[in-house]
Amino acid sequence: MTAFVLVSGPWTGGPLWREVAAKLREAGAEVYPAELTGMGEAAPAAGPDTDLDTHIGDLLRLIDAVDEPRVVLVGHGLGVHPVLGAADRRPERIGRIVYLDSGLPRDGESVLDQIPDQGVRDRLLKRAEEDKDRLIPPPSRAEWPLWGSTADLTEDALDRLAGLAVPQPLGTIEQPLRLSGAADRVPVTGVLCTGNGSSIGMVETVMALGDPRFRLLGEPWVDFIEIGAGHWPMLSVPGELAGVLLRAAAGRGQRVTARAGEETMSGRPFLLDVPERPRERVGRVDLYPPDAGTDGPRPAVLFVHGGPVPPDRRPTPRDWPAFVGYARYAASQGVFGVTLDHRLHGLGDFGRAAEDLAEAVELVRADPRVDADRIALWHFSAGGLLATDWLAAPPPWLRCLAASYPVLAPPPNWGLAESRFRPSAAVRGAGRLPIVLTRVGLESPEIAATVEEFLTAAEDSGAGVELIDVPLAHHGFETLDHTDETRRAVRAAFRSVLAHLRS
Repeated sequence: MTAFVLVSGPWTGGPLWREVAAKLREAGAEVYPAELTGMGEAAPAAGPDTDLDTHIGDLLRLIDAVDEPRVVLVGHGLGVHPVLGAADRRPERIGRIVYLDSGLPRDGESVLDQIPDQGVRDRLLKRAEEDKDRLIPPPSRAEWPLWGSTADLTEDALDRLAGLAVPQPLGTIEQPLRLSGAADRVPVTGVLCTGNGSSIGMVETVMALGDPRFRLLGEPWVDFIEIGAGHWPMLSVPGELAGVLLRAAAGRGQRVTARAGEETMSGRPFLLDVPERPRERVGRVDLYPPDAGTDGPRPAVLFVHGGPVPPDRRPTPRDWPAFVGYARYAASQGVFGVTLDHRLHGLGDFGRAAEDLAEAVELVRADPRVDADRIALWHFSAGGLLATDWLAAPPPWLRCLAASYPVLAPPPNWGLAESRFRPSAAVRGAGRLPIVLTRVGLESPEIAATVEEFLTAAEDSGAGVELIDVPLAHHGFETLDHTDETRRAVRAAFRSVLAHLRS
């Protein structure tokens, strides 16, 4: 018999799992929806001292009371914090940890650390400060989409979510999670809610970047299952979720194999054979000058990498073969190629990265060898969100904005619902700015949806978008797909960008 312990995210408790628990019991499983101190039906027990350790202790007592020798511990969203804390203290009792539409918190990180939007964090803290028991009132009905996609919830389901919510003790989201590593090899299943922006394809994309923070995702004891739902599948598709949890308990998820280091974007060569060229390094910016001999200053193209990229990652993006290759190719065509290392180290860093990009633009335009009135910006992947300000109010010197396999609106699970970085909205202000967009056919559905949203808004507003489709290419194709199709696409994009710079 399988025993499930079900743990909800903030403001919610055991009643959220009612239908799922019933389906699991029908299948013969034991089910224990956790009632953590202050949550669900245990709401009156909360006090100013209720913290993450309190919730971990609640789970430990529940686990110890289960007769089955091992339990499947399910953490929904930010509720995975107490789950991991309990698993770390009772690894011998945990048969599997299920991350249900959850992030990957590490030792020393709190729930607040997992919320990228500083404005949202500040609002939570302010609300807690206003309560003598340090309780954070639940979101209003209209605010629930800030915490995950509610698009698939009926009005009744959304009413139920809001009606079941109770205040959250501040200490449970403010106290850092402490992990010893004792549960590091407990089997793990990630249940990915595709309606909230998660998928196996997104996992593969993240792993292709070679980010050591996500190396765990390729370990042999980790697998994944997709479910076509938003952030609250226990309300929208409880029967399907119960089936997914039974599959997870049986270890029937899909493994994702990490690519070897030389296959990542930071290790494989550029798809075009571009000779080495001189490089000038100024702070975070690298300039690749064109050959001398032509009179007058030259145009410049700035290549804007995506991320997030850890601050200690080596090599840094401006030394990745793809961006070096783009910059060298630009210089070979008679314009300055420019790369930079902006500080997009986490999902909360888009503001800082945008400042870095603006500073790099000013540095390049101030160079007397550069024609300050003929500049192009070329954005890649999540760096596409940094196109927002330039689209909303294009300066006269910006002759073209290009984007390759870009993210053009924050997916729901990025926690950036209130973020200003939304090119799909900003494009309505682009006017006559030429936009060259390279779209890959093998894109993850979550990113592809943001591109479609952008194209629809561009068409509605009359923005000029030249679309270059690469049907058989992946995200990051410059180092992953060396084909005639992808080489033609890069050359075609360059021809358009250079034509706009020279017109």
